[in-house]
Amino acid sequence: MTGITDIKGAFAGFANSTIMMLAAFMAIIAALQKTSFITKFKGSMFNMAKKGGYKAYVLIILIVMLGTSLFGTGSTAYYVLVIGLLSALPENKALPPSRVLMPAGFAANHPLVPFNTALQYGITVAVLQAAGVSAKVNLIKFSIVNLILSLGFLGWSLLAYKILPDHPISNQEDDESQSSNSQGQEAETSRLTRKQELVTYFSFALAVAGMVSQSYIGDAGYAMTGIAVIPIFLVGVLDFTEIRDAISAPIILMSAGVIGVADALGSTGLTQLVGKSVAGMFGSSISPFLLIFVFCVLTSLLATLTGSTLGTVYVFAPLAIATCTHLGFNPTAAIVISGWCGHFLPVDGMPALIMGTGNYSMVEFWKFTIPQYFIRLLALTAGALILFPV
Repeated sequence: MTGITDIKGAFAGFANSTIMMLAAFMAIIAALQKTSFITKFKGSMFNMAKKGGYKAYVLIILIVMLGTSLFGTGSTAYYVLVIGLLSALPENKALPPSRVLMPAGFAANHPLVPFNTALQYGITVAVLQAAGVSAKVNLIKFSIVNLILSLGFLGWSLLAYKILPDHPISNQEDDESQSSNSQGQEAETSRLTRKQELVTYFSFALAVAGMVSQSYIGDAGYAMTGIAVIPIFLVGVLDFTEIRDAISAPIILMSAGVIGVADALGSTGLTQLVGKSVAGMFGSSISPFLLIFVFCVLTSLLATLTGSTLGTVYVFAPLAIATCTHLGFNPTAAIVISGWCGHFLPVDGMPALIMGTGNYSMVEFWKFTIPQYFIRLLALTAGALILFPV
């Protein structure tokens, strides 16, 4: 027990190589938000909204999902930006803002080109380590699982077009205020020189290359992500204060802090005990699909009800991994990603902001989010089994 009660054990997460990689990547994402990509992103959405119709609806969702590919799943800054822009769309009978805000808002959680899965991948590795599992996770396969999840979401969004409501979401005064804020943000994101933008894109590519190669070159891959921050500092994209604020973001501090809790639970033998108990309850004949789907539901439900995705994943996922191990299943398929797949209740940041900004009733909200919830989890379970078979 001494290994989990001393200071070194309690703060082990702050020296974890995965957490250091994530912290560095947060700084690179902060730099990316200053590029002209954001300006073009805003212009594209407004142009699509003016055209209206189903085609514009689809294109807006695709544009948001492409943007998510750069900023990563669960980026608070990105989904706040997206929902703010969508709320400022002009009223248009051909494409009412209320019809596009909810699916496009949730699209900010689903990358269409999932090469930026740093946060979830890092957490998956950390959770496996906390559960005492030494299995390596192939980043390419992990990204494809995310792609299957995103395609499940996209399929539902395309089908849901006609059931989405048509009503005003804000008054003219709010629209003018949001439009003014949007213009101010656009001016801010356009201040980088071409050299600074190119350096930012290079740093982003270097960081992604480091994460991809980590499976093959070990901790040197994490170091590449950290080194990628240096160029954006040297050319003045971010100053020291901005980098410090980015790497000490709440999500990084929470991730580092909760690793000690997960390690402690693993050291007490609780995860193994639960694994054996659940395995005995299910029996050896349980369907892998059903087992993983149940864990998806439980993880996402707990994350939604507690409002703490990271806390739920770090504490609950090792139990799921232990259960899979005792049943002879690949523990990689025990779903970490499902922690980001709740959203059927407006009790977390993104769903609450979508419901409030879109002025949706609970019935209107549930018509979209409850089918979305189960479709995504089914797609996620299928993807996990296809890429990480038992």
